[in-house]
Amino acid sequence: MISDGTAVLGLGDIGPLGALPVMEGKCMLFKQFAGIDAFPITLDTKNVDEIVETCIRIAPVFGGINLEDISAPRCFEVEERLIEALDIPVMHDDQHGTAVVILAAMINAAAVVGKRLEDMTIVLNGSGAAGTATIKMLLASGVRDVIAVDRDGAITRDHTYDKPHWTWLANNTNREKKQGLLRDVLKGADAFIGVSAPNILVGDDIKHMARDPIVLRWPTRAPRSCPNSPHRTLRSWAPAAATTRIR
Repeated sequence: MISDGTAVLGLGDIGPLGALPVMEGKCMLFKQFAGIDAFPITLDTKNVDEIVETCIRIAPVFGGINLEDISAPRCFEVEERLIEALDIPVMHDDQHGTAVVILAAMINAAAVVGKRLEDMTIVLNGSGAAGTATIKMLLASGVRDVIAVDRDGAITRDHTYDKPHWTWLANNTNREKKQGLLRDVLKGADAFIGVSAPNILVGDDIKHMARDPIVLRWPTRAPRSCPNSPHRTLRSWAPAAATTRIR
């Protein structure tokens, strides 16, 4: 399990020393739930070439490499280069682990509200590693359209972006070229997925979504209630709702 500590869930860029206990805990999860012996390695570098070279040189010792908490867009290049260079499995948990869980939740939630994925428009807030991988998996599973939103608003092909993965999102999502902030593009949407900061969605936003909306809030410390109505649970606003709230 390899990390540079630049994108630790809920903590951000805390460096290799700060990330080490987190990686140790995740290695314990591998052992506890899958019987896999994992070893935590945190690298004191943010340089893509150095990360890739280090992984390649130590790879003969391991049966697979799980990349963890490496910030976007560097994480995409690191993973792609390692997959190309190595003959052992390589995955980036922030992308594929999150995406698989969210897709499973969407499939179940769609069944609860009686909708089909191919008929849905989904708004996803947070366009980093997890958000981009989730969008790719949703589209591959037949979702009609996804609107990617970051702190500056909806990503659309009418704009140009410096980040390669944002350019991909602009060219492959938001078919109707909707513009504006989160609250603007949520109107009429079938589902909301949040993989960025907590407390960005309020009850009034959900009221303007389509009939029987689906709300999946993925931040580490996402509360069960909506920020503007702490006495109302998220479930009272949406018939299919989930959060990764950690006590």
